[in-house]
Amino acid sequence: MARFRTAGPSRPVASDAFVFFGATGDLAFKQIFPALAGLIRDDNWTLPIIGLARHGDLAALRERASQSLAAHGLRDPVVLRRLHGQLRFVRGSDDDVDTFRRLRAELGTARHPLHYLAIPPADFGGVVTLLGESRCAEGARVIVEKPFGRNLADARRLNATLHTVFDEPRIFRIDHYLGKEPVQNLLYFRFANRFLEPIWNANHVASVQVTMAETLDVAGRGAFYDGVGAIRDVVQNHILQTVSILAMEPPSGHTAEALRNEKFKVLDSVRPLRPEEVVRGQYGGYRRELGVARDSNVETYVALRLRVDTWRWVGCRSSSARGSACRSRRPKSSSSSSGRRSTCSPNAGPPPPTISASG
Repeated sequence: MARFRTAGPSRPVASDAFVFFGATGDLAFKQIFPALAGLIRDDNWTLPIIGLARHGDLAALRERASQSLAAHGLRDPVVLRRLHGQLRFVRGSDDDVDTFRRLRAELGTARHPLHYLAIPPADFGGVVTLLGESRCAEGARVIVEKPFGRNLADARRLNATLHTVFDEPRIFRIDHYLGKEPVQNLLYFRFANRFLEPIWNANHVASVQVTMAETLDVAGRGAFYDGVGAIRDVVQNHILQTVSILAMEPPSGHTAEALRNEKFKVLDSVRPLRPEEVVRGQYGGYRRELGVARDSNVETYVALRLRVDTWRWVGCRSSSARGSACRSRRPKSSSSSSGRRSTCSPNAGPPPPTISASG
């Protein structure tokens, strides 16, 4: 059950409703509905689930949930029936105050809702402001997805807006990619294998490659993607988080803060990138996608070389690549003493998923 701590020595308070904005969107279909079904199946989750979107109704939302679960192989009729029973729907715009008044009414007696913003990052600030004005933020917490702003200045402005409504313990800036089992397994690969520690350093590892390739194109998300691009969409979150896990030192404990502190040390040690260390590109036909500017210079492919100047990794190269519309969708993390490189192109997908070390 979701919990948060209020300021001071107060005991944890259980969330009593789940609200997700962008209920008919791509992220909800691919990630949120399957996750909710898993919570209902595994944890007997009983919270009311309120979806908010510009179009549709409750029947359409239930059908969307059914399609999502079927697409992910989740066909348990009991779970689906319970999910349908817990779903609620509020139709309206993210920038309309009346929508938020209806949301407050739909929350009913809920006093500690959990708001999940599965919407474009440009809308985060406005939604948070209206959550505060409509009293939907009282006793609540908020989850914001990546990317968190377009640049450093924008991220700072967004952070300031969040703090006008929510105090820090009630704000969760998340990267859903970190919930994937292969990514979580990297922590066990690093710290539960004693044989690895003596050789997991630049003395034995010449290079580390991280590849994230997708078979899909922008899949109807042209307008969104053309305002974001591969660097903001996955490099500055998914890939850098993966690199941090691979390069960090053992955390001092099992808390989120301990893990974050070690990741920060890695990122703080990365040399600033030079132009010759970055390659950007587009897949053929990207500019013909709906919502994409005909002269767009937004990248759908990026490859870069990182140098991490810590005692463990100084002298070792770390290469990362991300591409859409590649032949194979197989995330890979590998290390090698022979300098082999992974590639992603429309004609050659990355190798099978492996994590290996050789010296």
